[in-house]
Amino acid sequence: MAALLSDADRDVAHFPGLSRIGALLADPGRAAMLWSLMDGAARPAGELTLIAGLSPSAASGHLAKLAEAGLLALEVRGRHRYYRIATPEIATAIEALAHLAQASAPARPAPVVAARTVPVEMRYARTCYDHMAGELAVRVFDHLLARGWLVDEGGSVETTDSGAAQLARLGIDVSAQRSRKRRFACTCLDWSERRAHLGGALGAALLEHWTEHRWVEHAEKPRVLRITPAGRERFDALLSA
Repeated sequence: MAALLSDADRDVAHFPGLSRIGALLADPGRAAMLWSLMDGAARPAGELTLIAGLSPSAASGHLAKLAEAGLLALEVRGRHRYYRIATPEIATAIEALAHLAQASAPARPAPVVAARTVPVEMRYARTCYDHMAGELAVRVFDHLLARGWLVDEGGSVETTDSGAAQLARLGIDVSAQRSRKRRFACTCLDWSERRAHLGGALGAALLEHWTEHRWVEHAEKPRVLRITPAGRERFDALLSA
């Protein structure tokens, strides 16, 4: 009779690390720390300890596990230790899991209905790591698809020739974004709207452009984006083009 696989061997053979990552995310304290880093910021261990409501020793152990698993990256600044989400892809996965948690919760509406328990300002426009999420981001993505600037190829997004030209007029160098060491463009399931917004390097470049040109600005609340008066005019023009 063949020897029974250990839990670790079974994880590698059948689930490629899924159960290990699931166990890390299942702890409420670790989940709270990860979620607080979804704005792309690096936060000190002490702040993450308070957010998670843990003792310093317990929080230190949790942070070490998350860093060892590759979910968090550690930055040492003098005597202080700062943590951030390790990669944009990890942030995208966390956002998608948040959507799944909303959709699978008891007594929730069908997945096509937006989660109305989300605060209005966060539901309208927020950061999803380094790109925009929320109602406005979904509308912009839908519009770029409808106008033929972008093509959704099963979750992998590409620009058309006309789309690349239009993005260049906005100041987005598509070739430069394509050469970055990350996924160029992809759909990212929006956990409040329960539809896709644009992620990847292109999504990050758009948010960077909108921020630099004062279309949007970061609000006091973490992750919330405020649309400026000039930005409202610019987005209205973009969405009506």
